[in-house]
Amino acid sequence: MRAILIIAMLISPRLFSADAEKPNILFILSDDQSYKTVSCYPESLLGVHTPAIDALAKSGVRFSHAYMGAWCMPSRATLLTGRHPHGIESMRMSGKYPASEYNPEQCPFWPAVFRAGGYHTAQIGKWHTGTDGGFGRDWDYQIIWNRPKYPDNAGAYYDDQILEFNGVQKTTSGYSTDNYTQWACDYIRGEHRPANKPWYLWLCYGAVHGPTIPAKRHKGSHNDDAVTLPADILPPRAGKPDYLNDTQSWTKDKTGKVIAKKIGEAFGDESGKKSLAYEDYIHQVNDCVAALDEGVARVMKTLKESGQLENTLVVFTADQGFAMGEHGFRTKLAPYDTNYRSPLIVSRPGTLPEGKTCERPVNGTDLVATFSAVSGIKIPWKLHGRDLTPLLKDPERAEWSYTCFFEATGDHFGSDVSRVVKTDPEKAEHHHVPWYAALNDGRLKYIRYLKPGVPEELYDLKADPEELQNLATNPAHRVDLERLRKVAVEELHRTEADYADSLPPL
Repeated sequence: MRAILIIAMLISPRLFSADAEKPNILFILSDDQSYKTVSCYPESLLGVHTPAIDALAKSGVRFSHAYMGAWCMPSRATLLTGRHPHGIESMRMSGKYPASEYNPEQCPFWPAVFRAGGYHTAQIGKWHTGTDGGFGRDWDYQIIWNRPKYPDNAGAYYDDQILEFNGVQKTTSGYSTDNYTQWACDYIRGEHRPANKPWYLWLCYGAVHGPTIPAKRHKGSHNDDAVTLPADILPPRAGKPDYLNDTQSWTKDKTGKVIAKKIGEAFGDESGKKSLAYEDYIHQVNDCVAALDEGVARVMKTLKESGQLENTLVVFTADQGFAMGEHGFRTKLAPYDTNYRSPLIVSRPGTLPEGKTCERPVNGTDLVATFSAVSGIKIPWKLHGRDLTPLLKDPERAEWSYTCFFEATGDHFGSDVSRVVKTDPEKAEHHHVPWYAALNDGRLKYIRYLKPGVPEELYDLKADPEELQNLATNPAHRVDLERLRKVAVEELHRTEADYADSLPPL
């Protein structure tokens, strides 16, 4: 019933009369990609070379601090709803991992709203948000690797994938990054879509997620790159929470070389199984990024050759970051920038400024609010994000007083989050990382954990971008700490988090 009402609200002559003015939207989402693997970011690792993504940044706006999600499933759920995990009702893990489910009446996805508003919607690549991929409801055209639906194939990130072509199952071969790129280029050129509608394409790469298998043409291409160990890849870590001892992913072998430890994953990263040396791991990740960069080059070339470049808003980001040794991690999940923070670039030549950097921190819900604004299609439920249009128009000087909020609630969503926080808070953790609510105000990072007994954290990201010195107990920052504590609770109330008044005591 709710879905029918939504569609009825949106079908109007006003919406369809402006179709010619609506921009296409190409949303490119990579997987487990650290901003340090993108060479236009000043923090990029030695040897990183991503000319196509860099060119995208030169043609648009690069955001220095973007927070899409804590890991694959909640990030995508946020990007499909415009809401933080605590506000996404009915989404849950169910069955053999990574099987999951949701009720589309309780958890509608905004591409269905765009369909009703005159857009042709398409998704190509990884799907990690319920066994129901939404073809025919949310998507007009879809080629997806549905990991929740086929859990026995959920580790096939790079080859031999079970895909669904508009709901029809088919097993494919070939390097997945290249396959997704080809299908995206076909769509952009006009295959499988009408010529008289604006389009939205969500291109979801599986790279560079573990096991980070490079294309054969790129394997070994970074072997000569210099590699520097992160300062706190091994303990001790003064001022850091004790849970980092349980998430430690690196050790020294008998020769003193830093190697990967086993971390108990069912599939994905294989570094620990092979006791991979740190430098070899970094080289392998950067090898894997190369095909992704080539994919970006190909889709951008296709946009230009098809005459659609200036009428297409292009967004490139990753579902979350991925710590590569920092704080002892080899995963996402944690509240530190290396774990959580994504690259984010937005481009539309002739409309947006070019070659600019925006230092205001933003999050995944903001992207959904922005897509709604640029398309002129209102999403008929409360979005948690803010329209980024002012920052896109003037990324360096626009007034932006908002503090960026982000959170991690593991594999729990909606009312299930509040139930745990209120009744069984000791279970508020995911793979040993306690749940948290966090803020970035443009200089300071504040972290409040939702599991009792885990101390707060406060970092000056300007002076200490690697978050090595926790300032939460420093008397000189008492005023900052109290201010951000208050803002965190205000953000929880603003986004209707039912657990806002049930936080563990400090």
